[in-house]
Amino acid sequence: MAQTQQAVEQVKKQLFIGGEWRDAEGGKTFEVDNPATGAELTRVADASVADGEAALTAAADAQADWAATAPRDRSELLRAAYELIVERTDVLAELMTLEMGKPLAESRGEVTYGSEFFRWFAEEAVRISGRWSVAPNGQTRLMTMKQPVGPTLMITPWNFPLAMGTRKIGPAIAAGCTMVVKPAAETPLTMLYLAQLLEEVGLPKGVLNVVTTTDSGGVMEPLIRDPRSRKLTFTGSTPVGRKLVEQSADQLLRASMELGGNAPFIVFGDADVDKAVEGAMLAKMRNIGEACTAANRLFVHADIADEFAKKFAAKMDALSVGDGMGDGVEVGPLINQKAVDKVTSLVRDATDRGATIVTGGAKGDGPGFFFNPTVITGVPGDAAMAKEEIFGPVAGIQVFTDEDDVVRRANDTEFGLVAYFFTRDVARVIRVSEALEYGMVGVNQGIVSNPAAPFGGVKSSGFGREGGFEGIEEYLETKYVGLAL
Repeated sequence: MAQTQQAVEQVKKQLFIGGEWRDAEGGKTFEVDNPATGAELTRVADASVADGEAALTAAADAQADWAATAPRDRSELLRAAYELIVERTDVLAELMTLEMGKPLAESRGEVTYGSEFFRWFAEEAVRISGRWSVAPNGQTRLMTMKQPVGPTLMITPWNFPLAMGTRKIGPAIAAGCTMVVKPAAETPLTMLYLAQLLEEVGLPKGVLNVVTTTDSGGVMEPLIRDPRSRKLTFTGSTPVGRKLVEQSADQLLRASMELGGNAPFIVFGDADVDKAVEGAMLAKMRNIGEACTAANRLFVHADIADEFAKKFAAKMDALSVGDGMGDGVEVGPLINQKAVDKVTSLVRDATDRGATIVTGGAKGDGPGFFFNPTVITGVPGDAAMAKEEIFGPVAGIQVFTDEDDVVRRANDTEFGLVAYFFTRDVARVIRVSEALEYGMVGVNQGIVSNPAAPFGGVKSSGFGREGGFEGIEEYLETKYVGLAL
């Protein structure tokens, strides 16, 4: 307990604006709770509209100088921040587990994953380039250059409190953009501590500004409509993403949206069943199932469906559920009671429609927002869990017999973030990868996220890419210069 309290006490609970830590207007605060117990962890500043405007002013004032900073200097700041994050892994991991619920081992994994975005974009900062060419008529020369978009608004979610921040902040720093970051009210501590680390390595004042608030719409909408803002990046639900895109249209902001998912996980009849089960465990249970990349609909070929379901259910049933700070815990609590109620409703709807619970199916005992790992077979295509993001430790299995049919069923959704499939047929790998209407496809693996790869979806899962060579382009404008001879 002392170590836990020490981690929370290391976080500054104020707003970070213009390089200064300051109270919210009127001294307002809000509580941050531990989902494993429902108890209050601490309180942090609750920003007002005026506080948000002050943060944007600080970002706008710092933009010109930051854009003029040498790429190598920006690179070295990111590299130093990467090394400091790794050094403070234990503190960051404990903060994430305490405010979000995931097991400590998973939180440490997120620190490793999240820090890599800083290392990756430290290397990209010095590789921003344009081109030089002769015009087709030979009379002029064509030159292009890349320049930072400008002050960027960032809205990050609660499920990956560190990585969803570093995935946005890293390329912005590398490109020369200043920022206003609004973390989720459920999990502000990790972002506040990250701001402290960036301050510690010498990030200039005003480049990063962090506003924590319970009034996300009220604080952020005026900033989105402010002509000083030049980009908006959001990770979260599709309904909220649609509203933000509408708001951003007034200023024609550059926008990147990483929104909801409804990932299919297809196991073909020729797949290695044991490997497919391991892949399904990763795709379904990473982050307690609270991930937009989580396997939402499991399609298993009829020839192996019984074997797969039996082995998968056994592994799910063996998972240890409890407070993420506990030794050996593999499944922590969901984020809040609303999440538990949603998962409960989805399970009830599926069983009412004839599905069968193989294991789990109920919330955990005692305090906190727990739901037991659950496997359901015979899930009909019209069940709610076949259409909506589950965002919890529940896996619904459907059976198929035909490749074309399962691809059609997999694509029969408004979402298009990620899809997974397992097969040993090389020709099928090509066919199905091309046919799936998704921004990312995992073949014979249950995790696709990688800082070196472009992350993003199509259709109602959003647009834009984060990570990879493509990630920094979201923060750069292309300027063309025509030179007459």
